[in-house]
Amino acid sequence: MTTQQDKAVLLDSLHVPGEPLIVTNVWDAVTARTVAAAAGVRAIATASHAVSFAHGVADGEGLTLDEALAAARRIVSSVELPVSVDFERGYATDAANLQRNVEALIATGAVGLNLEDSASATELFPRELAVARVAAVRRAAASTGIPIVLNARVDALVRGSNRDDAADRANAYLEAGADVIFMLGARDEESISWVIEAVNGRVSVIANPSSPPLTTLAELGVSRVSFGPGTLGLTLAHLQAAAAQLTVLGDYPTELGFSY
Repeated sequence: MTTQQDKAVLLDSLHVPGEPLIVTNVWDAVTARTVAAAAGVRAIATASHAVSFAHGVADGEGLTLDEALAAARRIVSSVELPVSVDFERGYATDAANLQRNVEALIATGAVGLNLEDSASATELFPRELAVARVAAVRRAAASTGIPIVLNARVDALVRGSNRDDAADRANAYLEAGADVIFMLGARDEESISWVIEAVNGRVSVIANPSSPPLTTLAELGVSRVSFGPGTLGLTLAHLQAAAAQLTVLGDYPTELGFSY
């Protein structure tokens, strides 16, 4: 059996500039098992938006902390692969409570997390506090003995700040113990190239059909690519199309025979 510590080390090692880890985001046990069974998949990652919507609540910590931890536990226990959890703002503002919450997340078996530096939908945490929050994650890792992989999300570009502030925050988070930087708002080849150049560490991006091709993202030096709630949209679009086809007495979709 692979230990939780081994899984954390493995997850970290999969973030390679130019050979990005591709994580097809999931939101429950069955989607986690389905993705894990796909050829070549090496790790699982949740998307908070999708998890929240699957529970009938809004994104942005619409779930309680206990509900979020329970959802993480079900997903982790359903697969053998390393699991990274989108932990939103960590269900805490201050560093001490964040550390306790991350320790609770680690207790679910998770070996990675995304953490936002937005205090709200419009404001960033003050830089000093945001750095302290990153350091709190590292203390949680030290106290549990699990080197959980922190994908630190930098929201400066989408909260009205500028590139200098975004880069300064990203590099400060890396110095405080972040493992990977997720620069929200870097969408096209030019902006992603800027992030790769400005950030003194590994970079994660979110992709969709308007993004540069995955091969281009690899060539640019990206270390991780995720799809956020886009995979939920993909699933729902197929389900809705199948429902419409069946309702008019159409052909049975081939996927209706999918074995899970």
